[in-house]
Amino acid sequence: MKNFLTVITLLCNICCFAQSSLNINWNNVQSISKSSPSMLVVVNAKLRKGSNMYDGAYKALRDVRVEHARFLAWYPYPKLSVAELQPPDGKRTYWDFSLIDPLVFDFLNASKGHVTHIDFSTIPQWMFKTTKPVPYPADPDEIAFNYTGGSEFRDSTLKEVTDYFVRVFSWYTQGGFTDELGKYHKSGHYLKIPYWEILNEPELEHHIKPQLYTRLYDSIVTALRKLSPETKFVGMSSVDYKNPTFFEYFLNPKNHKPGVPIDMISYHFYAGGSVKQPFEHFQYSYYDRVDHFVTSVKYIESIRKRLNPNVKVTLNELGTFLTDEMRKKPIPASYWNLASAVYAYMFIELNKLGIDVISSSQLVGYPGQYPDVSMMNWENAKPNARYWTLKLINDNFGPGDKLIEPELEWNELDYAYQAFITPKGKKLLIVNKRNTNTVIKLPVDFKRAKVSTVDDISGENAAITSTLAQDNVLDMKPNAVSVLTINK
Repeated sequence: MKNFLTVITLLCNICCFAQSSLNINWNNVQSISKSSPSMLVVVNAKLRKGSNMYDGAYKALRDVRVEHARFLAWYPYPKLSVAELQPPDGKRTYWDFSLIDPLVFDFLNASKGHVTHIDFSTIPQWMFKTTKPVPYPADPDEIAFNYTGGSEFRDSTLKEVTDYFVRVFSWYTQGGFTDELGKYHKSGHYLKIPYWEILNEPELEHHIKPQLYTRLYDSIVTALRKLSPETKFVGMSSVDYKNPTFFEYFLNPKNHKPGVPIDMISYHFYAGGSVKQPFEHFQYSYYDRVDHFVTSVKYIESIRKRLNPNVKVTLNELGTFLTDEMRKKPIPASYWNLASAVYAYMFIELNKLGIDVISSSQLVGYPGQYPDVSMMNWENAKPNARYWTLKLINDNFGPGDKLIEPELEWNELDYAYQAFITPKGKKLLIVNKRNTNTVIKLPVDFKRAKVSTVDDISGENAAITSTLAQDNVLDMKPNAVSVLTINK
């Protein structure tokens, strides 16, 4: 009997130790949110009509209702991203939008009523100096990561590449364009484009230096503004957030032509796991890398505020990576919940820094095309936990919300949280950072609160809605993300 009581006492002590109490002072407003949750849509074969994912992917895009969704026409799909794959030969030009238009308009139709960003990031390879022409596959669905290379333009004045983007832009906004040989190409498209981004990860894809990129940005933006003065422009699209050189140069108005606007800058981050780690350890390394990224964001923000404080910021590619070896194998179901929890954590941390757009990457990935960043199951076309967490956040939070100062030190917790006062009431976003259950005692004002949760039980379905238990204890499953709403 004595041994039995000892065991019971130990178990009670363990349970009590595992339970954390959370207090919220709703009068302690930390800041006003400027942040919109959003997503990236990368052009690829799975988004084409006839794909097994076509209907499911565009339904998911329609249903999520995010602002600032980004359409990226990316280089591994030359026929889906480049409108002039061969140079004019003096007798004819090779403009062709037949495969590109359906992708653009499917995206825009699914995003109708919301602000969008368009990024035709891929420069035709023939515009670069290379030792030999860079080939591209005849099959538009074939992935071609070799369609890159060269860092020096064959036309050093940048007129050739600027004219290319002017014609692409004109195809969609001016009803058509006149080509290099004086022939008019009619599109009949007169779109209003809210945001147009200039290139993608230029320092990686073509090793373009800040000085050259800034010249190119100025040249393209100057030309496009004449066609559409109301369009805003996104610059940088950087992948090298640890290096301040690009930010220092591009954000300095002295390095731009007079009158050229910098409406918004963008940069990217993916938390990766080490090949030396077992997957079980990624729950620690991902958050550690996010914390280091947040430190970099703070530094970049200090540069922006010093040089060009009116420029807005979109972090339009955020996600997690597996190793190359893990991508070749079936991805564990628990990975999607872990990745979704990491995004929710980034949303909290970046929201506190005043980042304007916090965008999850990407709608559709699949084997050969970064499957680990997909928000959809490429086999059954159902959204995964990454998608449902984005939708949960977008349905509950947005610009204008009041952020409440946390009262607990997060480095002592296995979960992260942020309380908000929103137009829809008082809400709490809470993230279990660990691959074990976490038990949290909530304040009395959360009695019978509505709880919406994405976890391993919800799986590939929408967040499960329930009511908080009468003892105000929230029992979170591994890598769960919950939003609690106080009853008015």
